[in-house]
Amino acid sequence: MKYLYRIYQVFVAFPVTILMTIWTALQVGVGCTFGNGHFWGYYPGRWWARVITRAFLLPVSVEGRENLEPNQSYVFVANHQGAFDIFLIYGYLGRNFKWMMKHELKKIPFVGYACQKSHQIFVDKRGPSKVRATYEAARHILQTGNCSVVVFPEGARTFSGHMGEFRKGAFALADELQLPVVPLTINGSFNIMPRMRDWHFASWHRLSLTIHAPIYPIGQGPQNIQATMHQAYDSVMSSLAPEYQGFVENPDQ
Repeated sequence: MKYLYRIYQVFVAFPVTILMTIWTALQVGVGCTFGNGHFWGYYPGRWWARVITRAFLLPVSVEGRENLEPNQSYVFVANHQGAFDIFLIYGYLGRNFKWMMKHELKKIPFVGYACQKSHQIFVDKRGPSKVRATYEAARHILQTGNCSVVVFPEGARTFSGHMGEFRKGAFALADELQLPVVPLTINGSFNIMPRMRDWHFASWHRLSLTIHAPIYPIGQGPQNIQATMHQAYDSVMSSLAPEYQGFVENPDQ
């Protein structure tokens, strides 16, 4: 069965992924240039992600959408298991948002172009001024209303399927703007394509996304940041598959 699935990927899933990526990048580029950037910066990416997960025949389940209020901006924080995290969140979270992503992703053909045209937030740590610019962009998006941001606070994908440490940047941003933080737990992505197997064949596995209850600020300042970060970490950990429970240090953090 594994080899049949690989043959299917060669002749169906991979070609669909390439064609959809090119088509979506063109849609986003033209739409954001001449149309409503709020629409074109999100919905083509959502459709792209859904088509790709279906092309790979991956079942998807989502729990907890009822925890989200309409027209409320959130800072979403998720564990980072693998490449298919992107397709799962983009396709199935069901909220208009911007990614906070590494600036190196600008170099990915078509994807980098689409991300720049749709004003995704590139996290650039090559100097204090670039770090400030990153957070200014995030503040602007969140303050305009009816848009959220998604952050992987570990800062890097796991090597083991377990979670590393959370960094405080996303929580400091939420604290400054007094916005609720929503933890997201991803399961299955590590089993499909961990970072050690980038650009290799995917393995079939179920994907699941758990949307936890929002964590509202209890004040403002360092105490609120630490409390929110610890609560978010515990929430994400609580829904991880048993084999990935517990902290394991990520040497790439």
